[in-house]
Amino acid sequence: MSLRDFFLFVLICVIWALNAIVAKVVVSDLQVPPLFFGALRSAAIALAVCPWLLPMPRPRWRILVVGILMGGGGFALYFVGLKTATPSSAAIVSQLGVPTATLLSVVVLGERIRWRRGIGIALTLAGVFFVMFNPAEFNMSSGLLFVAASACGGAIGTIMMKQMEGIRPLRFQAWVGFSSTVALFAVSPAIETNQFSSALHAGWPLLFATLYSGLVVSVFAHTQYYGLIQRYEANLVAPLTLMGPLFTIGFGIWLTGDDFDLRMGIGTALALAGVFIIAVRPNAALGRKLLFRNRI
Repeated sequence: MSLRDFFLFVLICVIWALNAIVAKVVVSDLQVPPLFFGALRSAAIALAVCPWLLPMPRPRWRILVVGILMGGGGFALYFVGLKTATPSSAAIVSQLGVPTATLLSVVVLGERIRWRRGIGIALTLAGVFFVMFNPAEFNMSSGLLFVAASACGGAIGTIMMKQMEGIRPLRFQAWVGFSSTVALFAVSPAIETNQFSSALHAGWPLLFATLYSGLVVSVFAHTQYYGLIQRYEANLVAPLTLMGPLFTIGFGIWLTGDDFDLRMGIGTALALAGVFIIAVRPNAALGRKLLFRNRI
């Protein structure tokens, strides 16, 4: 990898990490309903890349479902989780998407898992369990359950996307934004209240957060990332993607005061080791989609 591309990769990971901090501030401090924030974010993406909407990829129903699972729907669940979860813990639990997609590839696509990737799956699941489980109260964090649901939904979208070849990144982003905007603006009024009053009260910080999460994170960072994983082997890219959750943990401790105790440390080490083992030994096609999904 060239030095320029390496520094671009570092910048992308920093952008991803700050997105979790920004979202946490929006849904917790500014008290903006998370589904509504997800809808605003998706609308920003849709408007920015609307020229790439046509022609619509086929089958049409699949791109709509994939767009919701890998885009607004997944982010909405993630934002719901961030109301009570810390960015640091959410960054680790979201890694659950990698082993879930790997297991689904066996069931749906008939792919095989060898013993090394089996160990990686076991390590990731153990690490996520360490992070989610609160031994003091003998229960699971409710916020992290939503984050886990987001990761699993994205994994389903990954498998569905694997059956759709030849979709360019900006066209994919356009349909992610469009389908997610329609779905979330329809669902938010049914289960959330005071969306517009909270948005007006939040003011300019919400506008900044929406543009950052939609345009900087998705349109810029994801598109650049997709270009990098097209140019370089998954075995090279996979270790570098682990900078994302590590940066999130660092920013979470620094900016939002996240606790990072021994339990979090053990869970983080197990989960990231497992993701590394899974990601560096996939087949080329699924490996790239696993890496791509884990950042959308």
